[in-house]
Amino acid sequence: MDEQKLNRTIAIFGCGEVGATLAYTLVLNPICNEVILVDPKTDLLEAQVRDLNDATFRGNNGTRVRAGTPRDAAQADIIVITAGAKQKPGESRLSLLSRNLNILRTIFSAMQPINPHAIALLVANPVDILTYFARKLSGLPESQVLGTGTTLDSARLRGVLAQRAEVAPNSIDAYVLGEHGDSQFIAWSSITIGTTPLEQALPEGHFTPNFKQEIAEHTRGAAAAIIASKGCTAYGIGNIAASICKYILYDVRCVRPLSYYQPDLECCLSMPAVIGRKGIVRAMPMRLDEGERRELEACAGHLRGVIDGVEMELKAKVELQSALEKETVRGGDGSGS
Repeated sequence: MDEQKLNRTIAIFGCGEVGATLAYTLVLNPICNEVILVDPKTDLLEAQVRDLNDATFRGNNGTRVRAGTPRDAAQADIIVITAGAKQKPGESRLSLLSRNLNILRTIFSAMQPINPHAIALLVANPVDILTYFARKLSGLPESQVLGTGTTLDSARLRGVLAQRAEVAPNSIDAYVLGEHGDSQFIAWSSITIGTTPLEQALPEGHFTPNFKQEIAEHTRGAAAAIIASKGCTAYGIGNIAASICKYILYDVRCVRPLSYYQPDLECCLSMPAVIGRKGIVRAMPMRLDEGERRELEACAGHLRGVIDGVEMELKAKVELQSALEKETVRGGDGSGS
């Protein structure tokens, strides 16, 4: 890659639970020189900055936390977007998506021009859909726009399998793929413990359809269970996002399941990729069995359906606004008093 000066600055849009947890993780495990927080709620923003800076006074810590503007954030090495609207009671998913896309559009519009070497990391949900639209809104190369995707889901999967197999989680190679949501699936055919296939590594008779269903339901429902009790998830995703930032800044080039654009599927969803200073360095091909391939295609079809619905809704809004403006002009021309 071309040599360039790295300021190691990370900007975070949104300083609620997830944004603040990510910033705190970056302070405790310093990988950057500066964390810039951006949030329209100025009182909350200032309070978070002061509180986080208190955590930097503990000793050997060179990380500075400050409030910034979208223009400040635009020059960061990594731009993390955690900001997003919460779903209202009775609100449709498409309506929520429309509101979150408006937030996303406002963020990227306020940042222009963006550092051409910056990496945009989407954390806000629904992460796959927002990552898809962020590609167009940011103006950055597609390899530099990615989402956390199923990285946390895969970590949860390794955790529960480690308990069942009585081994350390880092001894397990396992991936949740597809959507970070209901249509996600586990690539069972490729899971290994060390170099041993999962079916052989577990005690005889354990690798059954019921076992697989139980693990899949646990992994898929983990976030909902946490949210039902405490209202949000923050620690797990905050740690995952911080890890991804480290892989990028230090050009680690490890393989993780991230959400990025899949040309053959025409959407963003999670598949393994090599991650480094340029974002998605390259896709990492993965052999799926026939059933897993069907699940991947079904997942992509579901996401494309949502994208089509959002685009139709946005187009209808633009057409309505245009019609109203024309009607206003026509009414103004015909009225005289």
